[in-house]
Amino acid sequence: MELPADIVFENGELNDDLILKREPLYKGMNGRFVERFFLTPTTSFIFKPLTNNGQLGKEVWIHQHILPRFPPIYPKIISYKISKQPEGNWMIFEDLGVLTHVFDEKSVLELIKWVAWWHSLPVEDFLDVPAAGLKPQIADIITEVRSFRNVLPGLGLERTSIDRVYSLLEKGHFSARQVLSHGDLHIGNFSIVDNVLKILDWEHAHLNLPYWDLYHLMDMSHPLFPKITDTGLRQKVLEEYISQVHFEMDGRAFMKEYYLFSAVFSIWMIALIQKDLQASERKWPEEQLKRQLQETLLSLRQCAEALDDGE
Repeated sequence: MELPADIVFENGELNDDLILKREPLYKGMNGRFVERFFLTPTTSFIFKPLTNNGQLGKEVWIHQHILPRFPPIYPKIISYKISKQPEGNWMIFEDLGVLTHVFDEKSVLELIKWVAWWHSLPVEDFLDVPAAGLKPQIADIITEVRSFRNVLPGLGLERTSIDRVYSLLEKGHFSARQVLSHGDLHIGNFSIVDNVLKILDWEHAHLNLPYWDLYHLMDMSHPLFPKITDTGLRQKVLEEYISQVHFEMDGRAFMKEYYLFSAVFSIWMIALIQKDLQASERKWPEEQLKRQLQETLLSLRQCAEALDDGE
């Protein structure tokens, strides 16, 4: 079914006169809602206005220039508008149906094969892709976490493990390999639909270290999507990734660098979550932030211990 030409008004709002019903799915960083809307009882689409003003036009660009070379593992854009005015930007996607976001061994091992696939694409083919995503680069994160060292033991973390993380940070840098990165690969951005993996929200795609996507998948906590990664699953996923990528690497060194990257990123996340907890107006409920903090502390503890075992 084709979309009516006037399904979206000039002000970026859906035309309710043409819509049977609409269902809000989630609220973006700027307060606007992503919605499912129905033209008939069985015909629906996903309406996504610009939810982060800093991402103006980026998702459409990725869908036009990067994703056409991918297999159909992402929802396709049906219609869109790009405007200089943030409120005038919107996209309409095909509706994949009601999505469930499950973090388990089966789904993660299926996803990691695709991560290894797009990480193996020649990076010289993506020189026009942004060099940074939504969050700071790891070099900037490292600079910030250097000031957090004395706070961490008060959160129940072993000082010897934390000292180990900071000692390794001072000894060297992460390898410089760059890959195409999804940029925001948390649980809410992938789902199994009719036994087929679908990966959503590519607007943060950029060039980065391989560890970026791996961390977001395995160890990045999120207020809305609870998950626990245990040591065994983390190692299994890393081993599967190493076996699937098409570039040469020292697998043992790669895993050690991942554990260090994860520990550093988790320290930065802990500071961010604590700041959110102390804010007078919270974006997320206190209970969700406290759970997110505990998940991040667990990931940090496990990865710091893995670094201790690595010598």
